[in-house]
Amino acid sequence: MGYAPTNQRITSYESRIITMINRTQARGILDDMIKNPSLHRHCLSVGMVMEAYAKKLGEDVEEWYVTGILHDADYEIYPDQHPNVIVEKLRDMGEEKIAHAISAHYTKWNVPYNTLLDKALLACDELTGFIIAAALIRPTKLEGLTAKSVKKKFKNPKFAAGVERDEVMKGVELMEVDFTEHINFIIEVLQTYEEDLAL
Repeated sequence: MGYAPTNQRITSYESRIITMINRTQARGILDDMIKNPSLHRHCLSVGMVMEAYAKKLGEDVEEWYVTGILHDADYEIYPDQHPNVIVEKLRDMGEEKIAHAISAHYTKWNVPYNTLLDKALLACDELTGFIIAAALIRPTKLEGLTAKSVKKKFKNPKFAAGVERDEVMKGVELMEVDFTEHINFIIEVLQTYEEDLAL
């Protein structure tokens, strides 16, 4: 179920001016809306990956982190309305850029990809979840996990069958990153936060 794309155009400078939400507030929203441990961990992990990419690419770190942790915030309570509830909440807070990125994190919602933030969320969302799934079946979890191993599982449609491979690859294409390098980057970020994510 998609969310109607906005006609409002905001420059990156203007978006920084109107950004009101910080990571503490975003974490409060996440904790209030999601009680399922796996989904909660997924949102946190995507936030961590998005934050790391923002640092690497010289983007707004707070904005990217908040986008990552809140992208599925309404999924547990309002699965049939996802992502409209969290998108509307963020729009009410004046967070149009973040709201738009979250409204676009599934290509079949037919929302345009206007910014690098939009593209990065699509590229990082399902792949981060897939990599965690790959880690959880290993005795050493993330330690020693390689892109080669992840790509082998990615080719097996029976493994983490809920992950739509075409969505992952569309995100990689839009973000213009090398698939192997992208996997390695996510693995490295998750390894840094392995204890925080209770993996």
